[in-house]
Amino acid sequence: MSEHYYTPRPSVEHDLHTIEETLRGRSFVFWTDAGVFSKKGVDYGSKLLVQTMELSKQAKVLDVGCGYGPIGLAAAVAAEQGSVTMVDINERAIELAKRNAERNRIANVRILQSDLLAEVMDQTFDAVLTNPPIRAGKETVHRVFEQAHHVLAPGGALWVVIQKKQGAPSAYAKLESLYSQVEEVERNKGYWIIKAVK
Repeated sequence: MSEHYYTPRPSVEHDLHTIEETLRGRSFVFWTDAGVFSKKGVDYGSKLLVQTMELSKQAKVLDVGCGYGPIGLAAAVAAEQGSVTMVDINERAIELAKRNAERNRIANVRILQSDLLAEVMDQTFDAVLTNPPIRAGKETVHRVFEQAHHVLAPGGALWVVIQKKQGAPSAYAKLESLYSQVEEVERNKGYWIIKAVK
């Protein structure tokens, strides 16, 4: 089996470089590398999630599967008086995310290596954001939804981006079994943005 970006320690040779992206009207420079998700540029689904997510300025936010950091760092700018915790299983992604927080002068973040939400299950968040690791399989994606429900404050929201062809309808059904209110807030180029309120 070939190695995927959700491997804890990618063995693929490094290919470190920077990319520039504009997210929510702010320009960012990101370090990226081989062995991480969407290394050539921020993927369309993540951009759509960043553009659609609604966060208060004081929000306490969790980004699950943060990769090199585009969603979490954009969320930290939006929740400028709050904080963002970013988690990923991939240690290479975590190192990149830390460098990218520093490079873009974003201080209201903490970045942790974690298998899904294992390292933050004792904490509470106002919002959870995820572009879930589809290639890790449906069971893993559904575990993200269950663990997010556990860490969300009452009334808090999970924001998910998922492609229709990669299981958006079954993800929606799973979310409806867990959350009090589920809605598809955006649909674009085959991607769904789903908001699930606890």
